[in-house]
Amino acid sequence: MGTEAGTWHLPCFAWTRRIPSTQTTLKRRLTVKRAFLLLLLVTPASLLAADKASTKQVRFGIKVAAEGMWREALFRFERAVTLDPDNASAQNNLAVALEQMGEFDKAREHYERALDLKPDDLYIQQNYDLFRESDDKRNRKKRRAENQ
Repeated sequence: MGTEAGTWHLPCFAWTRRIPSTQTTLKRRLTVKRAFLLLLLVTPASLLAADKASTKQVRFGIKVAAEGMWREALFRFERAVTLDPDNASAQNNLAVALEQMGEFDKAREHYERALDLKPDDLYIQQNYDLFRESDDKRNRKKRRAENQ
């Protein structure tokens, strides 16, 4: 038991280290996989519920806006945006309602947010272009009135 030059010794901690069995490792892996799958299943459900509720608010807001009830439409579109801030349709419709209520700065913010979310949506682009055109007219009239 000497420490001769050619003798090999195992470090003492190697003997005391617990080596997990294959069954324990498999159980851990399955537990991690189950947790991950559960997370995948639960998260989209809550996101879909928010998306569905947001879409309902947008639909109702469009209905009441068509009847000229802009305050109610504004309320519905605000709720839709609160439920799902990434809903481009809700952002666009909120901008339209804000424009109708005379809140042009806020309308611009929501049009721009809608365009950030869906830059290729022609409907949103058209609404924003019409808004900018009418906003530019308002600003020109305002400047003329101030200069007189």
